[in-house]
Amino acid sequence: MTVRNDEPGVAEASGPRHDALYVDAPDAAEQLVASIGDISRIAIDTEGASFHRFVDRIYLIQLSTRDVTAVIDPLTAGDLPGLGALLGDRSIEVVLHDADYDLRLLHQDYGWHPTNIFDTRIAAQLLGIPAFGLGALLEKFLGIKLEKKHQRADWSMRPLPQDMLEYAQEDTRYLLQLRDLVAGELERLGRMEWAREEFDLLEGTRWAAEDESLAFMRMKGARDLTRRELAVLGELANWRDSKAAELDRAVFRVMANEVLLDLARTAPARADQLMGIKGMPRSLAQRASQEILDAVARGMAVADDDLPKYPKSLRWQKDPDCDRRATLLKGARDVAAKRLQLDPGVLCSRERIEAVARQNPASIDELAEVRELRKWQAKELGPDFLRVLQP
Repeated sequence: MTVRNDEPGVAEASGPRHDALYVDAPDAAEQLVASIGDISRIAIDTEGASFHRFVDRIYLIQLSTRDVTAVIDPLTAGDLPGLGALLGDRSIEVVLHDADYDLRLLHQDYGWHPTNIFDTRIAAQLLGIPAFGLGALLEKFLGIKLEKKHQRADWSMRPLPQDMLEYAQEDTRYLLQLRDLVAGELERLGRMEWAREEFDLLEGTRWAAEDESLAFMRMKGARDLTRRELAVLGELANWRDSKAAELDRAVFRVMANEVLLDLARTAPARADQLMGIKGMPRSLAQRASQEILDAVARGMAVADDDLPKYPKSLRWQKDPDCDRRATLLKGARDVAAKRLQLDPGVLCSRERIEAVARQNPASIDELAEVRELRKWQAKELGPDFLRVLQP
């Protein structure tokens, strides 16, 4: 895949600051981890292929310390127990940018639980920076402009070309420098306590177990269908999942949700009717027309008593003044957001405002009992919230 140096499974790639290592063998991976074990901070990133593959997984792991940058191929580098232990060591700060998806993949593929997390995206939002993507932050703080040409690349391909490996290593190479700069700004503004609370809540991030057979009911637009149309949509979604798994292709690359919804509404019975559906892939309609029609027919044949339906949602019983209180709280939040130069939604989301309005606290202690509200939000907004809620 690349030209290797004297160590098996490791190759050098040129880049700014220090050479990056490409690691694709278990012994080289463990050797790498052992060589960087005496650190207080590490930057980490992953590359998946959800845009291309049916089931996403990690296809690259990038890491950087102050002196080392490495790109690890998890397809050949083994289970990486040493790296997992490193990320779970509370004495080592794990720095990521927009950590949520990386944490979910790390748990899914390895069962890892990184601790002592610092997320530069969250830090930037708490600083009131409107453009908080990694590229924008590196350009703002370090004057570094990242290439964007591989943002939607297929990281599952092998061998990976050199330019993709060089692109991947840049995601962590400067992350520790960026962390230091945004942390300094958080300290200057007295907001590090806010950030630490948010970072602590990231620990244990994982995908919740869900009934995938009902995933179609969460599709945007599905709630507008009749129960019969919903049954057809369910059969079509199951067929699409099977086809995507067979092809190892992302489901939307097999057939878009909008096409499934149109098929559910129109319930075509003939192959020639398929081409009247906007966005219908012509080649798929030709190759799999009977499979699609069979799925529609199965949905149409579901007995009335067995048609899917949405459970009645549990709605909070608002008292007559709840909406008024929420409006008052939103106004107080917006004034505070302007004063703090923060996005109002970052300072306190609509859902959290509604939670406060429902509970209608009369004291700081009662406000602290609003489970949805962060401690830093209660501290920062508490006096203003209580003032507008006074009868």
